[in-house]
Amino acid sequence: MIKTIASLVWSLLLLASLAGCGESSWNNPYNAEDIGKNILYSVFSERPKHLDPVQSYSSNEIQFTAQIYEPPLQYHYLKRPFTLMPLTAEAMPITKFLNDQGHQLPDDAQPTDIAYSVYEVSIKPGTFYQPHPAFVKNEQDGWQYHHLSDQELRLITELADFPKTATRELTAEDYIYQIKRLAHPRLHSPIYGLMADYIVGLKEYAEVLKQVDQEQSASKVFLDLRKYPLEGVELVDIYTYRIKIKGLYPQFLYWLAMPFFSPIPWEADLFYSQQGLIKKNITLDWYPVGTGPYMLTENNPNLRMVLQRNPNFHEEYYPLDGMPEDAENGLLVDAGKKLPFIDKVVFTREKESIPRWNKFLQGYYDATGIGSDSFDQAVQLVGQGEATVTEEMAAQGIRLETTVAVSTYYMGFNMLDPLVGDGGNKFQRESARKLRQAISIAVDYEEFISIFANGRGLPAQSPIAPGLAGYRDGEKGINRVVYDWVNGRPQRKPIQVARGLLAEAGYPNGIDQTTGAPLILYFDVTARSSDDRSKLDWMRKQFNKLNIQLVIRSTDYNRFQDKIRKGNAQIFEWGWNADYPDPENFLFLLYGPQRKVGSSGENAANYDNAEFNQLFEQMKDMQNGPMRQQIIDRMLEILRFDAPWLWGYHPKDYGLYHSWYENIKPNRISNNNLKYFKIDANQREQRRQEWNDPVLWPIGGAFILLMICFIPAATNFYRRESSAAVNSELST
Repeated sequence: MIKTIASLVWSLLLLASLAGCGESSWNNPYNAEDIGKNILYSVFSERPKHLDPVQSYSSNEIQFTAQIYEPPLQYHYLKRPFTLMPLTAEAMPITKFLNDQGHQLPDDAQPTDIAYSVYEVSIKPGTFYQPHPAFVKNEQDGWQYHHLSDQELRLITELADFPKTATRELTAEDYIYQIKRLAHPRLHSPIYGLMADYIVGLKEYAEVLKQVDQEQSASKVFLDLRKYPLEGVELVDIYTYRIKIKGLYPQFLYWLAMPFFSPIPWEADLFYSQQGLIKKNITLDWYPVGTGPYMLTENNPNLRMVLQRNPNFHEEYYPLDGMPEDAENGLLVDAGKKLPFIDKVVFTREKESIPRWNKFLQGYYDATGIGSDSFDQAVQLVGQGEATVTEEMAAQGIRLETTVAVSTYYMGFNMLDPLVGDGGNKFQRESARKLRQAISIAVDYEEFISIFANGRGLPAQSPIAPGLAGYRDGEKGINRVVYDWVNGRPQRKPIQVARGLLAEAGYPNGIDQTTGAPLILYFDVTARSSDDRSKLDWMRKQFNKLNIQLVIRSTDYNRFQDKIRKGNAQIFEWGWNADYPDPENFLFLLYGPQRKVGSSGENAANYDNAEFNQLFEQMKDMQNGPMRQQIIDRMLEILRFDAPWLWGYHPKDYGLYHSWYENIKPNRISNNNLKYFKIDANQREQRRQEWNDPVLWPIGGAFILLMICFIPAATNFYRRESSAAVNSELST
């Protein structure tokens, strides 16, 4: 008994000594060797499907690809409105206009006279790729890893297993190679349809590649794009190339700031084409290769993704200027300093909001969004509705950054569906449109924003986000199918109007008057956490206002994307973050030739209206002005009447950042922002120790209580042992 108590005492002393001398808190989820290092800790919720820039087009993917790949242009990090500037390019591209005979026109030529626009891009010398086995040469100046034997492949399970890496300089040919990949028959680029309408010869080039691929498909030979010229791209010299597009398309410069137009070295394409590597999932879609500030060194999308500083990154410096308030907000302290500031970025997958929130409060994540369940704990409204952090958050040094997102969240109808879509005849088409209009009125997004977004959003009247040309505020901008203008503000039409439309559609009180059966609709969503179940219950109630039964079909994001691509969804929800600050970037989401089904475009609703398409083709090439606004107004009128979307809402972004996380100016247009961020790792470690110090007094209290309980037993035990010893001596 005495030995047992002594053991407990020593255990407690050992525990206390470990707590006192340990370098990290007991609940630290990271490796002890990373303590105090220049690492950014972030989260992601959806696993990326594509990291190949020819196919990647989702926000959960671009947070990685934008740090790895470098198109020729980028957006100035601090200036607003968003301003394009060179990235790998020496200067902004030189633009020339040609007539249909190929003769150059003056810069102020009439749009109707311009048959072609030519963009000449010159890139900076001295830019090198990240270390990669695709560039390794052997002693005979051949490629070390381009033709791996079965024996060599047995030793390879991931990219890091290759013993050697090398690099080479970026050239103009690498940009041309990626443009050609937009038409690759084995890839499915979401922008191919759009670019085929602009880049001269791209559509014909796709047919050439398709024919070649069919001829050699049985042998699975590498499709070397260098062998097949593309009319619309021209190599001028090692650092200069030209892109020739049809007509006038001012927005094309914006595309040159997107990963689609990043360089891909042919060596990497050939390296990754080996069947042995493909079977091991060692592909460009899994292991990117770029010239950017970071490279992907760990890809476990079910657990974590890791970006590390590219040791070959070229010289780039923090902006010297910005907006007038940037200096006051401390955003120019690092002006002129070499980028990037952070050595490593660890992304951890978190499906649930509660553990993400708790780890942020403990200092284990450097920033976080704000869920509805934690909004009141984090944010308070002061003055004229201005948002700021609560006293509790301020005491921890946490600050709030807000911005109006150039984004939209919407619910789409699959226009190919026989029930909610266009249908096969005029009567059915009219019925489906009135059904969509009725649902548009019934689903109360004002209530949704209030309940689930804590007021952080603006009900959408069209696909165009606030702050862009074409967006109208006030009475001129309301959706008159859904809203009335009452007392100086939009007011959703009464539910009786929706029920009337539903009856006109052939479903009085939600009953199909042809069959007498209840109307059942199917809603496809990505797999939801427990946090979002209430949102789905709310959505069912919205449809129930019309006595429509809504069946939720939940799946993971990759499967959801496949269903949308194949047109197997009936109703779905999705969102769009603007790629560039122009209304065309939202309106093309409903342009007929951009349909998902058949064209692999971004028109997920598969909406196709001839008048809208014609107006879009007229509008997209125009400069902003009254004439363009007039055309956009008519386009929006068509969309509101046809109602291929429930227009949903435009979100307001709220982000919380710890005091050690610096140089933050949020936006969703510029995605390659990690290189500008800075971490004070020493301050972070100090705060983590303060906030996560183990509380040992309950253990001490429990020990004292245990001692009190054992003292009587120990005393009795001692008395019995003493008595037994005395009796033994007497008997002797």
